[in-house]
Amino acid sequence: MSALRRAGMATAAAGLLGTLVWALWPQPVQVDLAQAERGPMQGVLAAQGVTRVREPYAITAPITGTLARSPVEVGDPVIAGETVVAEIRPPDPAFMDARSRAQAEAAVAEAEAAVALADTNRRQAETALAHATQEYERGKALAARGTIPQSMLDDLAARFETAGQTLAAAQSQLDLNRAALLRAQAQLLGPGGTTIPFADGAECCLRILAPQGGIVLEVADESARLVQAGAPLLTLGDLDDMEIELDLLSTDAVQVPPGARAEIDRWGGEGILEARLRRIDPAAFTRISALGIEEQRVRLWLDLLTPPEARPGLGEGFRVHVRLIVWEAENLLQVPQAALFRQGDGWAAFVRRDGRASLTPVTVGRQSEGWAEIVEGLAEGDEVVIYPASTLTDGATITERQG
Repeated sequence: MSALRRAGMATAAAGLLGTLVWALWPQPVQVDLAQAERGPMQGVLAAQGVTRVREPYAITAPITGTLARSPVEVGDPVIAGETVVAEIRPPDPAFMDARSRAQAEAAVAEAEAAVALADTNRRQAETALAHATQEYERGKALAARGTIPQSMLDDLAARFETAGQTLAAAQSQLDLNRAALLRAQAQLLGPGGTTIPFADGAECCLRILAPQGGIVLEVADESARLVQAGAPLLTLGDLDDMEIELDLLSTDAVQVPPGARAEIDRWGGEGILEARLRRIDPAAFTRISALGIEEQRVRLWLDLLTPPEARPGLGEGFRVHVRLIVWEAENLLQVPQAALFRQGDGWAAFVRRDGRASLTPVTVGRQSEGWAEIVEGLAEGDEVVIYPASTLTDGATITERQG
């Protein structure tokens, strides 16, 4: 075998060996890195809230009657003491069954007969008074000439007075019977019948004026209908004065300090709205979660501080996203929570040191919104591996993943 051929075979063998060594040599593990840095941090409780008008005014029917069709609609502005928001008139009479109607018709006939009798008695009394008047005048003339004694004249005067009183009594009886006739006729009125006007000319309808300014938030029913006293008619409110209602788990609610600040986002408009906690209800309530678990929740009330012109379109009952800030710090060393994992009873992270992954125990403080405070174990600027693979080991060569 020639020397040239042996040299070629040696070169090929060396190349094959180099390729095999390169293939078997451990390659750096590609990882995602983040730096431990100092900065502000907030403890936040996130929840869904609902906007509420702070002091809605519910208007109810003060009397039982027939409510006219609503003169206002939802969204209409109203002026306190001027805008008519409802009108109630007396209810229509109810239908009568056959027996009741027959009795009412008989009562009308009886009243008509009584009126006729009273009218006849009145005419008789008028005739008697006219006769008594003539006799009294004749008696006075005869008594003046001495033809009849004074006692006879006194009798004629008494009969004259009695006739006058009899006529007055007959007239009163006629008026009484006529009123009884009207009462009997009123019993025959049915729905849609002619309404008998009030004797004093008073209006038959009750008009309700807006007790406060604002807009109409809700109308119970726009149609005309019979309402009972106390029935809800409509609700008024002022959208410039609003609050936010939300509920938290009772275990979260106890962490919220008095007067906590809140930020409102995802409300549909631009910017972040400011709010502040006003009250936490002292009693919790039970709610069944979507998973069928009983939860004890507590209702919280927040004052909306952002002025109305900065939140156009936000109305009653709108859903908003609330970030309730329970604590704040300005200069904390922090890393993404994705860089931490459990090691025994504590926490640990992989730190890149000289191109290798160094398993480092850490002491974790407060955590919030994907970030964790590092109390001990890391320094500012340390690079930590986020989302470390379960196969990553201490001392392994690592490189930062590109793209």
